[in-house]
Amino acid sequence: MTIRNPVEWGVDQFRLAGIAIGAAGHAVGETGGADLAIRRITAADLRDALRKGFDDFGACRSDVLFLCIIYPVAGLLLARLAFGYDMVPLLFPLASGFALIGPLAGLGLYEMSRRREQGVHSSLPDAFSVVRSPSFGAIAALGLLLLAIFVVWLGVAQAIYDATLGPKPPESIAAFVHAVLTTQAGWTMIGLGMGVGFLFALLALTISVVSFPLLLDRVVPLRAAIGTSVRAVIANPGPMALWGLIVACGLAIGSIPALLGLIVVMPVLGHATWHLYRRVVAR
Repeated sequence: MTIRNPVEWGVDQFRLAGIAIGAAGHAVGETGGADLAIRRITAADLRDALRKGFDDFGACRSDVLFLCIIYPVAGLLLARLAFGYDMVPLLFPLASGFALIGPLAGLGLYEMSRRREQGVHSSLPDAFSVVRSPSFGAIAALGLLLLAIFVVWLGVAQAIYDATLGPKPPESIAAFVHAVLTTQAGWTMIGLGMGVGFLFALLALTISVVSFPLLLDRVVPLRAAIGTSVRAVIANPGPMALWGLIVACGLAIGSIPALLGLIVVMPVLGHATWHLYRRVVAR
């Protein structure tokens, strides 16, 4: 019995995710989804989606705040784990990784926005009704894929640290910050990390920007949902890039202080994502 490195483990998760996706795709069936029309959107559509996201947040504030406090608490626990086990170099990858799994974390928020759009009263228990969705198998498989991407990102981030400032763990947080900001190896790590992290974020955005809301809204095969998301990004490269920037900046701002800002940022972005889906995918 040996302990494998994070990259090897992550590759295995991708393989398992692929198996799960294939199974879920067959389970959901072949009904529709292949020819969903994609609309062209502009920055004005993004503003409208954000405005409606704020409206939903205001209407469901007490429920959503209780729901979304899970995420900053989870982040704080991850940070504490990192401090306790000499994983300081992974603190930033862990925090930035919220952008990779954010679409999965927003599932309950999409459902609340969907119900409010239909004029149905929405409460906290309704946010968890996604488990009764006909497409829940496909949703779970797509969530597994995002989690696998997140794990692989952590493995790659660790490898970048090992190749630049590592592999020896830093002696303290102060020593780590000093090495990152005042050495050539540190700036190399920053450049590589940002470049590779951008590619991971682009992948996650491309396959999930509208796929989760689509699976909640309609019964479609998983591959059709992912395909629709990819086509949406290809058809709207500028607005989707701007949306990715809005999400990244929102999560960065929400991480201050101590990730508590995510209590507001997460629900607003989650609700807005539902309305972005409505703008992009024709009914």
